[in-house]
Formats: sequence, structure tokens, C-alpha cells
Amino acid sequence: MMRCLARKLVMLAATLLVLPAILVVKVAGGNRSFVFFGQLLALVPGLTGSFLRLAYYAQTLERCSTRGEIGFGSYYSHRASSFGHGCYIGAYCIIGMVDMGDHVTIGSQVSLLSGKKQHNFEQLDVPIQQQGGEFEKISIGRNCWIGNGSVVMSNLGSQVVVGAGSVVAKDFGDRVVVAGNPAKILKTIGDR
Repeated sequence: MMRCLARKLVMLAATLLVLPAILVVKVAGGNRSFVFFGQLLALVPGLTGSFLRLAYYAQTLERCSTRGEIGFGSYYSHRASSFGHGCYIGAYCIIGMVDMGDHVTIGSQVSLLSGKKQHNFEQLDVPIQQQGGEFEKISIGRNCWIGNGSVVMSNLGSQVVVGAGSVVAKDFGDRVVVAGNPAKILKTIGDR
């Protein structure tokens, strides 16, 4: 009971500290200010930084639980995202348009991309940077574990384990262990 009350008071204090950033993002409405403040808050170390990031994202993402942790150097690049209850994001992660379920664990240096079509490259006479692309929201199911250094650009079901350094370029269903580049199913969780 006391621990819960203490956490609520800390979150209130953190929200008050990041309130100017929240107001700028809500008034400006653009993604640039959202990313700017997310990157700035990503540089605050320790538990203090995690609380400040949670307070900021709780007010600026589509949905964000204040029960979890967002590590040093980690930030969201799109507001159209969610952070589930009890999630953990390690250090130096970049999170695109992602709908993240509850109790997701993400190792350090993971990139969760906004789909597979972010860059067009068909026009040979136009630089790739100028060809545009399409952002798609990906879904990470509840209770997934994504290993360090992985790149995820497709949907994952619930209780999926992604091996460290994997590149997830296609959708995977529930209760599987995947690894590799490109990631492939190694086993089904619960099978003996």
C-alpha cells in the first residue's frame, strides 16, 4: 500500500517536471517536438530518467502505462504508439509506431521499426531519401521477450521470444522462439 502510494507521488512529481514539454507537444501537435523532448529525456540517467520518460509518454503516446521502465537512451519516434503495463525497454532502443502489449521485455539496442515499407527505392534517378515511404504500426503481443540488438519490423503474437541480434521481417504467431537473419521459428513454447 505504501509502496503504491509512493510510486504515485513520484509519478506526479515527474509529470509536473515534464509538464512544459507535454504542453509544447500538445500545442504544437507535430512529431518533431515529440521526438525532440523524447530524445532529450532519453539522456536523463537512472531511475529518475525512467520515471521522467514514463510521465512524458503517459501524456503523449496513444496509450502508456506508468508501470514499467524505459531505459537510458531509449525513445519513441512516433506518437501513434502504446506501452503496455509492466513493460521494460532496455537502453538505447528506438521505438517506431508500435502497439506494445503488457509485460513485454525489450533488451538493449533494439529497433522496433514502423513496418517494412519506410523507404521506397524504385526510382533510380531520385535519391532514396527523397522517395518517401509508408509507416505501418506493428504489434508486439503480451509477454514477449526481444533480445539485445534485434530489429523488428513485423508483428509478433503473445509469448514470443526473439533471439539476440535477430531481424524479424515477417509476422509470427503466439508462443514461438525465433532467431536469425531473417528470423525463423526454432521451437514452439510449450511443446516438449
